[in-house]
Order: sequence, then C-alpha cells, then structure tokens
Amino acid sequence: MIQLTNKVAIVTGGSSGIGLATAQGIIARGGVAISADVNAPTDSNVDFVETDVTDPISLKHLVDVVTDKYSHIDILVANAGVAEKKAAVSELDEDNWTKVISIDLTGVVLTNKYVVQQMEKQPSGGSVINMSSILGIVGGPKSQAYSAAKAGVSNYTKSQAITYASKGIRLNAVAPGYVNTPLLKTLPKETTDAMISKMPIGRLGEPEEIANVIAFLASDEASFMTGAVVSVDGGYTAI
Repeated sequence: MIQLTNKVAIVTGGSSGIGLATAQGIIARGGVAISADVNAPTDSNVDFVETDVTDPISLKHLVDVVTDKYSHIDILVANAGVAEKKAAVSELDEDNWTKVISIDLTGVVLTNKYVVQQMEKQPSGGSVINMSSILGIVGGPKSQAYSAAKAGVSNYTKSQAITYASKGIRLNAVAPGYVNTPLLKTLPKETTDAMISKMPIGRLGEPEEIANVIAFLASDEASFMTGAVVSVDGGYTAI
C-alpha cells in the first residue's frame, strides 16, 4: 500500500463521497486528514474545520488552524463541489451558474492560493490535487456550468504546475468518470442508468477507487508527476 506516514492533508469537501473516502485513505496510510467542509464528517477519525471555500477569511482561518496544530501542510485535495441544474444554455439558470462556478472553479483556485502560500514557506514543498471531472474533458449534454468549471480546473492546474515545478510544489488534477456518491443518489434512476451505460466496466466507480489514485498522486512515489490530469473513467486510467 502507498504510504503517507506523518503527512498532513487538507481535503475540501472531505465529509462525504470522494472527499471522505480520500480522507479515510490518507489516515489508513499513516497520515493526518482534515476535512474542510460546511458539514462535519461522520467519521470521528477525520479532523474537521468548518470551511467555506468561496470565502478568503474562512480559508485563511483553515490554514491558520492546521498550521498552528501541525506546523505544516503536505497535501491539499481541493475536492469541494456542487452539482448544476442541467439544461440547454437557452434555459440557463443564471444564479445556479454563478453558484457552481464560484464553488467548483473559483473555490478550487482560492483554496490553492492560501494553502500554497503556506507550502511556499516549507522546505518540503507539497502536493496539490485538484478535482476535475470527465465532463471537463469531453463535456456532456445539457451541462454548462459544471463542464466549464471542471475544464477550467484542469487547465488552471496545468498552468500552475509549470509555475511551481521548480519550487517543490506539485499540482495535478483527477478527472473521474461517474462515481457512486451521495450526490448521484439524488438523481432519477434513468439518469444513473444512462451514466452506467457509458462506463466501460458496466457500473459506477466507487469513491475508494478515486481515493486510491489521489493517494498515489500525493505520495513520494509520484514525485516525478506534476501537471497531469488523470482521467479515471470506469475501469481504465489515462494520463
């Protein structure tokens, strides 16, 4: 198993779904995981700091709390996100567009900003993994804000990976296919059936499978990797 012994990780959106599985996976590998979320995790082994990723004051507080307790931040998994109201652009819900872009794209960038500021002070640098999506690579019908936000995350990550490559701070992105999360459970059965039909393995991905990829990217074994957008799409992984 990939080891993350004594690594300190912040996982935004770390209280459910992929985020919680990632936090639990980091702990299982010997690290410390802090869920930065608006809701507390159900797993008491995961530390929690209530955080709004769209609010710089909240993010500064998060970094201060973690560094006061542990003195360093080794890993950031910028995973917080919300779903969109799917529709053709002629029927765009402008308030929903603003909300999705604010959390799924700007929230990732702001979280990176304040955590990377801390990583720049550390001799050991750090590893940043941003959550993109297969929809940020291939798009999807009636998806506007979510596809735009996730495509933005992917290209933003590549840009900042180049910026920080010489400073010991690695940035990568993960672009999952359809994953069995609480968010998907709110969708109609016909919607999830359509998702499954597009998956090469004939089922939804599981949060733990995505968490395993994130753990690798965060580990010393992946020290050679920066700027990659890793697509994890139902049975195969492509970089």
